[in-house]
Amino acid sequence: MTALGRTYLLAILAFLYLPIAVMIAMAFNNSELYTLPIEPSTRWFIRLASDQPLLSASRNSLLIACATSIIATLVGAMAALALERKQFRGRTLLRLLLLPPIAIPWLIIGTAMLVFFFWTGIGRGLHALLIGHVALAIPYVVFIVGPGLQTIRVDLEEAAMSLGSTPMHAFFTVTLPLWLPSVIAAALFAFAVSLDQFVISYFLSAPGVSTLPVEIYSSIRKGFTPEINAISTIFLAVSSVLILIFAQLSNLGSRRGSR
Repeated sequence: MTALGRTYLLAILAFLYLPIAVMIAMAFNNSELYTLPIEPSTRWFIRLASDQPLLSASRNSLLIACATSIIATLVGAMAALALERKQFRGRTLLRLLLLPPIAIPWLIIGTAMLVFFFWTGIGRGLHALLIGHVALAIPYVVFIVGPGLQTIRVDLEEAAMSLGSTPMHAFFTVTLPLWLPSVIAAALFAFAVSLDQFVISYFLSAPGVSTLPVEIYSSIRKGFTPEINAISTIFLAVSSVLILIFAQLSNLGSRRGSR
């Protein structure tokens, strides 16, 4: 790589990560006005412990993200299994219908969900947020666990059944252990998608009930406070760990399935 290419790459990385680094640094800065030099302090993390709106929104985000991860993974894994292992009319169409929720702007999806939920009487609130997040996460789960299932040799199940195992027993003892890294990776990705979701949460949250992204947005409109840096740093650390685990499990699933 030439010197120009390295400079260009470093400039892109700086553009992406420098604002994050500044945010983390300000979370540990004692000054409320972001004065320099930085005075190391955990003051804003301590203040965060008594900020009930941010803590309540964080609990809602974690609750919805955990529920979304479980439901979307179960539904998406079963859908991927049917799409990969079964032959039926309309299978190609169903695959194509999984793409629009990913490709269509979330602003349009959020508007459509809001109108539909009011039309059907579902309304707004935590239940509506959960439905919306699950609907958005399922396509991601299918596209993650599907390729993982493709790498698993079908003849392994057939060999198990030829030795007297039932199809169900062969799936749970042979296929599922090989498929599990992809399933866990999909669950982590669904968790991250839900945790980071702002547009759908903004449209479907009821008054007095919000998720962390919506609460941060509302707080910034009133006036930026350093507690937001603190909670953002915590969630950034959680998201980074999930991404690392997701990458590791994806590679593990590919290696085990190809053996």
